[in-house]
Amino acid sequence: MPDHSEHPPSPPSRAVLPRPTIDDVAAAAGVSRATVSRALRGGHRVSSRAMTAIQQAVARTGYVVNRNARNLASHRAQSVAFVLCEPPQRLVADPSFNLLLSTCAQELTAHDLILTVAVTTGPDLRSWVRRHLLGGQVDGALVVSAHASDPIADELHGAGVPVVVYGTPFPATDPAPGADDIPAPVYVAADDRSGATEAVRHLLGRGRRTIATIAGPPETACGLNRLAGWRDAVGETTDDRLIAVGDYTAAGGQAAMAELLHRAPELDAVFVAGELMAAGAIAALSRAGRRVPDDVAVAGFDDSAVAATIWPSLTTVRRPLAEISHRMVELVLELIDGGSPRSLTLPTELVIREST
Repeated sequence: MPDHSEHPPSPPSRAVLPRPTIDDVAAAAGVSRATVSRALRGGHRVSSRAMTAIQQAVARTGYVVNRNARNLASHRAQSVAFVLCEPPQRLVADPSFNLLLSTCAQELTAHDLILTVAVTTGPDLRSWVRRHLLGGQVDGALVVSAHASDPIADELHGAGVPVVVYGTPFPATDPAPGADDIPAPVYVAADDRSGATEAVRHLLGRGRRTIATIAGPPETACGLNRLAGWRDAVGETTDDRLIAVGDYTAAGGQAAMAELLHRAPELDAVFVAGELMAAGAIAALSRAGRRVPDDVAVAGFDDSAVAATIWPSLTTVRRPLAEISHRMVELVLELIDGGSPRSLTLPTELVIREST
């Protein structure tokens, strides 16, 4: 009879194979370890041929990125901040900000990075955002709608945080000691000035002669640039009665248009530096009994969903927002990886619709 006191035989032991490393991938792909590292971080400065070889080597070796170990070794937070220098409700109300945010988030997700959102309105929020961003909680920052009164882009840049500004940045209002040796932050901008000039020249070409403008806030670079573009087209000696200032909201545009009609009732066209303001301006014209475009032609700036859905549909300057978002992410990743700073200004396009 069998001896049931004996233990059953143990299964044969299996050798534990070593986990594939980045060096294994480099050897299999025939490239350097540094090239593999750049490829795994998004492919900056990696040729398409090397990228294909690395992807095939990853598949053959079964290599899996240990992100926790990589983050600890590289001191990376694996996140980028989207810093909006506007009240948080503008993300919902303004289609341009919404598109910038969503497109930047998608671009960063493709590089395995998280986008965090911060707003800097109010001293308490500004102080918290500065502490958070300067404390190593993010790898870089995308600063949107910078104001002259809020030098956060310059502060982050001066502290060594990779920063890309949307729009031409203001110079530092109170530079720190030695800041003269630090170049301005990198930016990606639409050519606001030439776009505004093209829109106003279009109005002139339609036979309009008394062209007013609703400008953006003077503490924003785009507000100043679009006003300068209007002046380029109509002349520097234009009557200041034809200039009103809005706040990029529909209510602000409506109030500014009513002010212009009171001061210059003879106006026959208006260039508005933002689409929500243009929608408000058209509402004010309708309330005053002025037909668009018969009595007053209206041109705007942005070409978001608002332009095609209001009545009459809005002639406007199109900013390439998707391309701007893509370039902002591209440049901040280059800076995070130690690349050389470079700024970009992208062309605009005039889209003609029923309002002119």
